[in-house]
Amino acid sequence: MEPPSSPSPPARRFELPTERETAEQAVEMLFASMERITRVHPFAKGMGIAAPQIGKPRSAAVVQPAKAGADAIVLLNPRITASSQDSDEQYEGCLSFFDVRTLVPRPLTITIETTTLDGTIVTTEYTRGLARLITHEIDHLNGLLTLDRMRPGVDAIPIEEYRQTGQSWAHDS
Repeated sequence: MEPPSSPSPPARRFELPTERETAEQAVEMLFASMERITRVHPFAKGMGIAAPQIGKPRSAAVVQPAKAGADAIVLLNPRITASSQDSDEQYEGCLSFFDVRTLVPRPLTITIETTTLDGTIVTTEYTRGLARLITHEIDHLNGLLTLDRMRPGVDAIPIEEYRQTGQSWAHDS
């Protein structure tokens, strides 16, 4: 399977609180999609899904951390405001092209701004695996795929080859 080409146009931001109902519907659709997907496949490292992946070009995403019992993170109009110079390079999967894995460098710490449904701007810092999951979803909202983040000369590998590496992320989310 050949991964799709990219980049795509950036997702349209929500005007909150004016578009609160539209944002709530988008988030509900993301949770419903995530629930259907997790019935078929377990995600040991956590998972996320962005509205453009379900045909909605709006700036909404949901991330479910790997930690058992952890609440999902809702991202409305997320924007990375800071990222650490420290980074690592790990294999990532993507629901947009599930049969391959891509080796992607990401910062170990990010700070993001999101908008709540009532229009409040919230700033949050994420580290390690959670920072990786969130930057992956923000990339989708910005019209980018993991393929766009890979170093030149590095190719995506089939999931069968990835499974044979036995490599897991070097940190917890």
